[in-house]
Amino acid sequence: MTALLASRAAFLVAVVLLGLGLFVLIDDPNLLKKILGLNVFQTGIFLVYVAAAVRAGGRSPLVVEGGGPYVNPLPHVLILTAIVVGVSVTALAAALVARIHAERATVRADELRDGAGEVRDRE
Repeated sequence: MTALLASRAAFLVAVVLLGLGLFVLIDDPNLLKKILGLNVFQTGIFLVYVAAAVRAGGRSPLVVEGGGPYVNPLPHVLILTAIVVGVSVTALAAALVARIHAERATVRADELRDGAGEVRDRE
């Protein structure tokens, strides 16, 4: 049982990251913490894809004489693309939260929903 858990350690870490990120995303009313929870959740998804693409004894897919089993580069390329998209989404969300804070003087979703945040005058 221990050997099985040790061989699947990356998947266990991914499940913990997914659970933690989802919990923060759903439970915390602070918008900045929701963005961080989204990033933790994305990291768990990235880890699942990379861990699933691991091949024991695999080599880089450069064709040479006597080549052995090759690792599929597609999952890694997809994760690189997802990281770029994730950084862009994080930057956009942070800019929106900064704008909300400038307008309403709060970053708590429950206060924004209740209308408790005062709208500031632009000067």
